[in-house]
Amino acid sequence: MVVDNLDHANAIARKYNFSLHLVTLEGEYLNPGGSISGGAFKNKSNLLGRSRELKDLKLEVEKLKSTFEEAQRRIDDIATAVELSKDDVESLREDLHELDVNLSSAKVRYDQLKSREEEKKNASEKLNEEKNAITAEIDELIALQEEGTKKAEEISAEKESLTGADSDTSEEIERLTEEVEKEKQKYQSVQIEEAKKRSAYDFAGQNIIRLTDEIKELENERITIVEQLKEHEYDRARINSEIEEAKAAIAVSSEEIGRLELISKENSEIRDKLSTDNKEFFVKSDEINTRLGNLEKELIRLSDRKKRLTDSKDAQDAYIWDEYELTLHNCETMRDEKYDSLPALKRQISAIKDDIKALGPVNVNAIEDYKELFERHEFMTTQRDDLIEAEKTLKDLIKELDEGMRTRFAAKFEEIKVEFDKAFKELFGGGKGELSLMEDEDILEAGIRVIAQPPGKKLQNMMMLSGGEKALTAIALLFAIQNLKPSPFCLLDEIEAALDDSNVDRFAKYLKKLSDKSQFIVITHRRGTMNSADCLYGITMQEKGVSALVSVSLIEADIDREERENKKKRE
Repeated sequence: MVVDNLDHANAIARKYNFSLHLVTLEGEYLNPGGSISGGAFKNKSNLLGRSRELKDLKLEVEKLKSTFEEAQRRIDDIATAVELSKDDVESLREDLHELDVNLSSAKVRYDQLKSREEEKKNASEKLNEEKNAITAEIDELIALQEEGTKKAEEISAEKESLTGADSDTSEEIERLTEEVEKEKQKYQSVQIEEAKKRSAYDFAGQNIIRLTDEIKELENERITIVEQLKEHEYDRARINSEIEEAKAAIAVSSEEIGRLELISKENSEIRDKLSTDNKEFFVKSDEINTRLGNLEKELIRLSDRKKRLTDSKDAQDAYIWDEYELTLHNCETMRDEKYDSLPALKRQISAIKDDIKALGPVNVNAIEDYKELFERHEFMTTQRDDLIEAEKTLKDLIKELDEGMRTRFAAKFEEIKVEFDKAFKELFGGGKGELSLMEDEDILEAGIRVIAQPPGKKLQNMMMLSGGEKALTAIALLFAIQNLKPSPFCLLDEIEAALDDSNVDRFAKYLKKLSDKSQFIVITHRRGTMNSADCLYGITMQEKGVSALVSVSLIEADIDREERENKKKRE
């Protein structure tokens, strides 16, 4: 442990029983046990003898101090032990008092239980006597009952014997009958008395059983209390022995404390004498050590200052070289005499640094970045010009295409109008069909208005027609476009489903007419369309899960039919 001075080191060493390694800022080293050695500042005076003597006295003082501290510590330990022994004695006394109280209460309870046991025994004896008396009375009642029974039987026998006698004996019979009734009443009273005695006997027996159980319980409790009394007596004897041992230990500790106090007093006197004799040596040693310490501190301070100045100079030289690649000699040759004010020069340097800082971070690759950016700008500009030119060309092309599309659409729309009117009249068998574009709109984006006039109806919008008329009008528009530019192949899927039979026939005839220029495949369920077809194809399922294709050539059938008709005509 490092401490500031020797006094604090000694105090800490005493606190921890001289078990630590302590070093002061002045260099003194305190060994475990109290010895002192070392020190950064040596006594360089010529008083070598006094120094050795002073050192020896210090060692002696430290030994005495350690002895005194050890004695003091032993005194404290013994005092602590005495206090603990006193506490143990008080605790044992309290336990003994508590045991005495418990013993007294147990004795009182034992006496109470004993008296209760005597009372129970007396009550049991009284009940036994009553039980015996009741038993005797019951026996007497049973004897009386038997005697009354015998007497009643005798009277009954006499009554039977006298029943057939003369009328003179009637009075005797009545008398005997009355006696029999009286005997019966006595017998009943005896039975009632017997029942009462028996109930009293049963009750007495139950009381005897209950009192016997209580006597057993009291006996068990008495035995338990006797055992507890024995245990209390044993604990009391043990506590008394512990108290005697504690008193003996206190007496021994008191004698030891007295002896140690005498030793401590003698050691204190010796220490005071040595402290008085060596006070002058300590004072002179402290003065010399103080002066030497001050000189060493001043030397250290100056050495530190020199080192700081040298480090600062080296740092300045390194800074000049790192920033400007100049040595101190070169800087002296470049010195300008007009900059003679260091504060003004620092302010000027600070202002220049602020201006440089305001410019932002310096990019050492700015020239290469500028070249790359300039080349990219040129390339992007060329690309932009090419895109602008291409955009202009595309707009011109789109404009040209729009003009051509408008021209061709207008021409073809007029042709479709004509063909639509023809197809409409042929499918409807008359009427009129018109197509027109929405006004005030671009011809390429304008909507187309379909106006139809079936035969016998006025001209109206297609949306006002019936479902069949709408379908036939749409078919007419489809066939008008097909007539204008026939396609080699066309597929129609039930477009005539909403037509009636007559319109279906017109549709089939018109489709037959167009089949010279185009090939039609029609999906249909209408008979009229199938009758006009050249060939029919159907899908059938003759077996479950197996589909089969069935085809019929109507042209060959017509040819065969015509040949048969011609043959019949020839015949």
